[in-house]
Amino acid sequence: MIAHDIHAARARLLSRRWFFGDCGIGLAGIAAGAMAAREASGGIAPPSPLAVKEPHHAPKAKRVVYMFQAGAPSHLELFDPKPELARHDGKLPPADLLKGYRAAFINPNSALLGPKYKFQPYGMAGIEMSELVPHLGGIADEICLVRSMQTDAVNHAPAQILMNTGSQQFGRPSFGSWTLYGLGSEAENLPGFVVLTSAKGTSGGASNYGSGFLPTAFGGIPLRSSGDPVLYLSNPRGIDRDTQRASLDTLNRLNDMAVGRFGDPETAARIQAYEMAYKLQQSAPELMNLADESKETLARYGITDPSQAGYARNCLLARRLLERGVRFVQLFHEAWDQHGGLTKAIKKNCDDTQQASAALVMDLKERGLLEDTIVVWGGEFGRTPMVQGGNDGRDHHNRAFSMWLAGGGIKAGHVHGKTDDFGFNVVEDAVHVHDLNATLLHLLGFDHTRLTYRFQGRDYRLTDVHGHLVKGILA
Repeated sequence: MIAHDIHAARARLLSRRWFFGDCGIGLAGIAAGAMAAREASGGIAPPSPLAVKEPHHAPKAKRVVYMFQAGAPSHLELFDPKPELARHDGKLPPADLLKGYRAAFINPNSALLGPKYKFQPYGMAGIEMSELVPHLGGIADEICLVRSMQTDAVNHAPAQILMNTGSQQFGRPSFGSWTLYGLGSEAENLPGFVVLTSAKGTSGGASNYGSGFLPTAFGGIPLRSSGDPVLYLSNPRGIDRDTQRASLDTLNRLNDMAVGRFGDPETAARIQAYEMAYKLQQSAPELMNLADESKETLARYGITDPSQAGYARNCLLARRLLERGVRFVQLFHEAWDQHGGLTKAIKKNCDDTQQASAALVMDLKERGLLEDTIVVWGGEFGRTPMVQGGNDGRDHHNRAFSMWLAGGGIKAGHVHGKTDDFGFNVVEDAVHVHDLNATLLHLLGFDHTRLTYRFQGRDYRLTDVHGHLVKGILA
C-alpha cells in the first residue's frame, strides 16, 4: 500500500497538468522576458558589440600592447640592483626577514644568492638596470620602471590569471576583454583583441585572455605563427569566395531574426565572429606578411628571417596590428621560470626578448603612436633572494617584483617604488596588481569602480573590490 501511494504521488508530481499548473508563473516570466527583449530591440538586430564607445573621462591612451613575460623574470638580475645582497651571498637571511613568510617550494631559510649580473645607469635619467638589457637601457628615458609590484599568488597559473583578470579563479574577463567591452574596436578587418604567443605559451592558458562572463565577442583571438593565422581560415576545395559570401549572408539573416526575436547577445557575437572570419581571410595574410617592412626595421627588431616565428616577429606584428586599429595586443612569452640554471637561461631570455621589446617602443614613438598607446612589460611575480637549484636558481616570490611601462600618460624616465636591501619586501610606494589595473584603466578613460558588468546578481569589475590609482606613475 505504501509503495502504491509513493508511485501515485510521483506520477502526480511529474504530470503535464502539474507542470503547467505549478510552473506557470515561471513559464510566464520566461515568455515575458523574451517579449520584452524583442520589444526593446524593435525586432531589429542590435549594433555590433564592438562598436566604438566613449569612456568615462578624456583618455590619455586608446590602445594597449602588453608584453607578458610569463614564468616570472628575476627582478634581482634585471631591474632592482642590490649590492647588499651581493655582500651577503651564501649567508643565511636575517630571521626577522622570514617572519610569516611562506615560500612556493624552497625552505625559506636557504642561503642568500647575490645577483648574477652587474648593473649600470642608463639614459639621461640614470636608471640602473642590468648589463643583460642594454637595448632596454637605450629606452630608459621613455619608460617608468616600477620596482614595488606585489601580488597575492605564488604559483604560475593563479598568479598569471590574477594579473590578467583580477582574480585567481577561472572564469573572469581578462584586462583585454574589459578594454574591448569599454571602448569597442576601431579595427574594421581584424579582431579588437589579438594574442600572440612564443616559447611555451602560458601556464594559465586561455583564461589569461578570455572573455569570462562577458559576451564572447570581447575575448582575445590568438593568431598562429605559421600556416593559416587562424585555423581553417582558408576555404575548403570547391568553395570560392562568392559562394562563401552567399552562404554567410543567409546564415546572418537567420541569426539576425533570432537576435531580433530573443535579444541573445551570444547570437550577436556569433554574427560578429562569422563576419570577422570572412574579413580575416583577406586581412590576416597581409598582416602576417612582413615583405613590406624595410631591412632596417627588421634589423632593429633583431629579425634575420621574417618567416621565422618567435618573440621578435611577434613584437613587429604587434606594431602592425596597432597601426590597423586593433585595440589590445598581448604577447605571451613563457620562458622565465629559472629555479635552476639561472645564469645561462636568463641571459638567453634577454637575448630573445629585450631588443625587440625596446624596438617596439621606439617604432611606436617614431610613428606617432606611443603618445596614445600604453606599453606594459612584466611577468606574474618576482624571484626570491634565497637560492634554489644548488647555487644557481631562485624560487617564486610575490612580495616584490618589477615591471616597466611606457607611452600614453605614463611618467617617462622615472623609477617608482623601492624594495629593501635584499629585494624581498617593498618598503616604499607599493603597487598591487589591482592598483596597476586601476591605473591602466584610468589612462584608458575609465573609473575602474564604474566599469562593471552584472553577472549572477552582482556587478563585477576588473579590480574586484580593490584597487587604487597610482598617481606617482602618471605623467
